[in-house]
Amino acid sequence: MGSYGNLARRALETEMPIMVQMQELLRGAKNAVSLAQGVVYWQPPKQALEKVKELVWEPSISRYGADEGLPELRAALVKKLRNENNLHKSAVMVTAGANQAFVNLVLTLCDVGDSVVMFAPYYFNAYMSFQMTGITNILLGPGNPETLHPDVDWLERILSESKPVPKLVTVVNPGNPTGSYIPESLLKRISDLCKNAGSWLVVDNTYEYFMYDGLKHTCVEGNHILNIFSFSKAYGMMGWRVGYIAYPSEVEGLAAQLLKVQDNIPICASIISQHLALYSLEMGPGWVTERVKTLVKNREIVLEALSPLGEGSVKGGEGAIYLWAKLPDRHGYDDFEVVRWLANRHGIAVIPGSACGSSGNLRISFGGLTENDCRAAAERLKKGLEELVSNGLVQD
Repeated sequence: MGSYGNLARRALETEMPIMVQMQELLRGAKNAVSLAQGVVYWQPPKQALEKVKELVWEPSISRYGADEGLPELRAALVKKLRNENNLHKSAVMVTAGANQAFVNLVLTLCDVGDSVVMFAPYYFNAYMSFQMTGITNILLGPGNPETLHPDVDWLERILSESKPVPKLVTVVNPGNPTGSYIPESLLKRISDLCKNAGSWLVVDNTYEYFMYDGLKHTCVEGNHILNIFSFSKAYGMMGWRVGYIAYPSEVEGLAAQLLKVQDNIPICASIISQHLALYSLEMGPGWVTERVKTLVKNREIVLEALSPLGEGSVKGGEGAIYLWAKLPDRHGYDDFEVVRWLANRHGIAVIPGSACGSSGNLRISFGGLTENDCRAAAERLKKGLEELVSNGLVQD
């Protein structure tokens, strides 16, 4: 008979997914509204969905496809990478979302006992991916307290002083959970440091189209760099699960090792989802950016709702769909207790910063609601924060 003691330590010692905890919290909180999960309010392009409907009875939809993705989708993505991302030496593997892309890379690039580098606050699923694959030597770098950019001077010291050198460095740009954007010059410096040290650099570009205030997203390319992209947020395809890896085509043997991992996890991404991704891609980036523009007002609404926390308490939001808010220091609140209190007392859900390695903060997502619904949710949030600041965690 099985027992808890016979379960794998790597699973037991992996953090519980914060979104699973939030789903449980939302089920128990009466009529709570979520500013927690990183989603967008729109669906995939209508024209793309109409085309996919016609494919349902096509026999190839129900069969396995090429492990690395539909040839026509991969060809379209290579063209997109060249035209939009200035990536000219990258091959493509299509995955079941960006999270699976990241797991593929960890399994392909890292061994148990390797050290890796992340920057706090970090994307919780990336941290869990290291934990569950036995990569327990996770070096957490600090961020600039004002910009939340990775502390590159710290990275330079770590890469020069650590023996052996960390196998992999990873960043999300623009950031999850902060919405901060790493400028091109800083990203290139990170890339150069990794190249000189012999470390891989993995950049998650899931929010490449989600840029505000005139900022422009950029990518870096090199034989030590792997870029991750996603259809989930850009095209409203969260449940369809399509992402992709842009990996250096000149690195001998890399494609073959990626295929080993891919064949043992999904075999291939859902065929019908890949067709939807292809049809959505045909709409062009303008389809996405028009919808991203509507989030500027949401960001403004949520930013105002966070005003009770005081001047300088809210950071990020230059990109992605997140704001990062610091809770008042003087009360020493446990951020998860604040999250539970907000959900149960005020009917509003946000993410605790402790899930991202930075306790005492909150992550607020402004992408998942239309403007009117966002305004209603923001009213709840502001009311809750006003009570928190004035009276603490009031219990009836």
